Amino acid sequence: MAVPESPATVVPLRIESVVDHVYAALRERILAGDLPRGTRLRQASLAEELGVSRTPLREALRRLSTEGLVEFSPNRGATVSELDFGDMRHAWAARVALEPGAARLAAERRDAAAIARLRRAIAAQRASEHDREASYAANREFHLALAAASGNPHLTRFAEMLWVPRIGVPIYEAQASERAGTLAWAEEHERITDAVAAGDAGLAEHLTRTHVAAHPPVGPAA
Repeated sequence: MAVPESPATVVPLRIESVVDHVYAALRERILAGDLPRGTRLRQASLAEELGVSRTPLREALRRLSTEGLVEFSPNRGATVSELDFGDMRHAWAARVALEPGAARLAAERRDAAAIARLRRAIAAQRASEHDREASYAANREFHLALAAASGNPHLTRFAEMLWVPRIGVPIYEAQASERAGTLAWAEEHERITDAVAAGDAGLAEHLTRTHVAAHPPVGPAA
């Protein structure tokens, strides 16, 4: 007598919706400056360009509006927000407010994968001391990884907005005029990571605040 086969385990597929793809694509273009402030977002042409219908496009635009990246008005429809992402000093002040709290939450979580990501960023920073572009990328990755280690998706999104290239690159270029400075930052990053790994929330918060506050931008963005 044949033994009936056991039913196969059904593994649910993780498929991002069309809305998610459109949202991510537009968000990246806005933050990168490809869609400048005040740009009118013509839905018909955008939908055609992205190869989607206007329904998911409208939903993606509504999601972006909740983040303050898109504004709706009766006369102009959807436009890119007038927020100035090139203001280095305001962005830096926001980082001083945001990143220490993220470090505290990260230490309270002590997520192994998140800590491993932080250590990879530090290793990449040390390995790229002679490559300014790669060094900036590693530095940015550490700070975004720290926000992500908090486990709070809102903090992660805010951090991404504060680390767009138009803000991060000028600050980094101004601060990294001496090679020893970038290597010193890697040491500071490691101390923050050690505090997170040890679950010392107070120390992680203190070290992060000291680290960010010690390196303010030298002037307004060009």
